[in-house]
Amino acid sequence: MALISGLRDVLSYNSLVHAVAGATGGFTAMTVFYPLDTVRVILQVDDEAKAKSMIQLIREIFEKQGIKGFYKGWFPVISSLWCSNFVYFYSYNILKLLFYGKTKPTPWKDMGAASLAGIINVYATTPMWVVNTRLKLQGSLARMSSGGSSEHYQGMLDCFSKIIKKEGVATLWNGTGPSLILVCNPTIQFVVYEALKRRFLKLLRVPQLGSLTLFLIAAIAKAVATLLTYPVQMVQSRMRAHSRNGDKPMSIKDCVYQILRNKGPVGLYKGIEAKLLQTIAMAALMFMTYERISMSVFTIMGIRGR
Repeated sequence: MALISGLRDVLSYNSLVHAVAGATGGFTAMTVFYPLDTVRVILQVDDEAKAKSMIQLIREIFEKQGIKGFYKGWFPVISSLWCSNFVYFYSYNILKLLFYGKTKPTPWKDMGAASLAGIINVYATTPMWVVNTRLKLQGSLARMSSGGSSEHYQGMLDCFSKIIKKEGVATLWNGTGPSLILVCNPTIQFVVYEALKRRFLKLLRVPQLGSLTLFLIAAIAKAVATLLTYPVQMVQSRMRAHSRNGDKPMSIKDCVYQILRNKGPVGLYKGIEAKLLQTIAMAALMFMTYERISMSVFTIMGIRGR
C-alpha cells in the first residue's frame, strides 16, 4: 500500500510540473547555446577539420553555411533532451522511493539513486543521442578519417532506419560504455560543490552563502567535473559517430589509441573550450528558467510546490 501511495506521489501534479519545467529549462538553454555544442562535437570527431581552434571553426561554419550551420541537427537533440530529462526524473523519484522507504534520506542514498537513474537513462536514450550526433555531423563526417559515415539522412526516422538496416540495431547503442562512465559526472560535481560550500562558509564566517557565491561554486564544481570527464566525452562522441559498415564496433580502447596516435594526449581535450562555455552557460540559464516556470505555475494554480 505504501508503495502504491509512493508511486502516486511520483506521478502527481507536482512531479509533472517539475518535469515540464526542467525539460523546458533544458530546451531553452540548449537552443540558446546549441552553436557551442555543434562546434564542440565537430572539434571532437572531425580529424580533417581545417580549423585549429574554436574561433576559427566558428568563422568557417558561418562563412560556409551561415547561422543555420550552427543549428544542424537541432530537433533531434531537443527531442533527446526532453526524453532524457523525463526518463531521469521519473527513474530518480521511483528509486528514491524504493531506497528510502520510511528511513531518513542520506547523501549516499541520493548518490545511489542518482547513479542508477543515470544508468537507466543511458540505456533508454542512447539510440536518440547516436542519431542526433550523426545528423549534426552531416557534411562534416564526409571528410572524417576516423571511420565516420558519409551517409545522408533526411531526418530522425530516416537515420534510425538506415542505421538499423545497414549497420545493425546494436549500432544505436554505440558509446554506451563511455556514457555509463559519465554517470559519475554529476557525482563529481556534487562532491566538489559540497566541499567548496563548506570551505567558503568557514572562510567567510557566515551562516548562509549568497546566490552569487553559490552560483560561482556551482560553476567551479561543474567545470571540475567536466575537465575530469571530458576525455570520456570525447571517446563517446567518436564512438557514436563511427559507422560499423559490417566491421566490429569501435571499442573504447581502440578509440583512445586512435586519438593518442593521431593527436597525442592533447587530442583528448580537443573542443574543451566550447564544452566549458556551453556547460556553465547552459547550467545558469537552465536553472533560472526552471525556477521561474515552476514558481509561476505553482503560484497561478495556488499550489505549494515541493
